[in-house]
Amino acid sequence: MKRTLTIAVLLMLTFVGMAQNNTKDMKTVYDFSLNDKSGNELSLSQYKGKVLLIVNTATGCGFTPQYEDLEAMYHSLKDKGLEILDVPCNQFGHQAPGTDTEIKEFCTLKFGADFPQFKKSDVNGANELPLYTWLKSQKPCLGGYDAKLAAVMEKLYNEANPEPRKKDDIQWNFTKFLINRNGEVIARFEPTVDMKEVKKQVEAALAE
Repeated sequence: MKRTLTIAVLLMLTFVGMAQNNTKDMKTVYDFSLNDKSGNELSLSQYKGKVLLIVNTATGCGFTPQYEDLEAMYHSLKDKGLEILDVPCNQFGHQAPGTDTEIKEFCTLKFGADFPQFKKSDVNGANELPLYTWLKSQKPCLGGYDAKLAAVMEKLYNEANPEPRKKDDIQWNFTKFLINRNGEVIARFEPTVDMKEVKKQVEAALAE
C-alpha cells in the first residue's frame, strides 16, 4: 500500500512539473486557448495583431459596475484593434454563482456588454487556467489595496477556497492584464486602478 502511494505521489509531481515547464515554454498569449460557455476550445491566436485586455469578472461584486466602463471602452476602441476577453470567476467571495448562460444574460441586459465572454473558470490554485499561470508569471501583483480592504478580501478568499493565495495570484475580481499586438503582457491593473488610467494605457498600446 505504501509503495502504491509513493508511486502515485511521484506520478503527480511529475505531471505538475511537466505542466509548469510547458507553461514556461509559452512565449506569447497566442500559445494559449480558452473555452467558450459551451465548452468549445478557442485558440487565442485568432486575436493576433490585436491589443487585448483580459479580465476576470463577477456579477455580484463591488467592482461589477466596471462592466459599464469596459463596454464603453470596447465600443470606442474596438475598431482600432481592441478586444476585451472576459473570464468569469467564482473564487472571490462566491460573487459569480450563476451558470455561464445566466452570467452572459446579466452582463448583456444590465451593461450591454458584447465583448467576448468565456467559460467560468479558476484563475488561482490547482485548477487555474494555464493562461492565468502564464499571465501572473509575466506581471506580478503590485498591491494597491489599503490594509482594511486587503484584510476583508483575504478573509473572503480564504472562506471560498481550500488553498491560500500565492504572492502574485489574482487578488480579486476585475484584475486586468494588457497584452500588446505582439501577444506580450505589458501591464497588470488591480481592480482599484482607475478605469481612466486603464483606458489611457490601452490607447497607448493601440497607438504603437
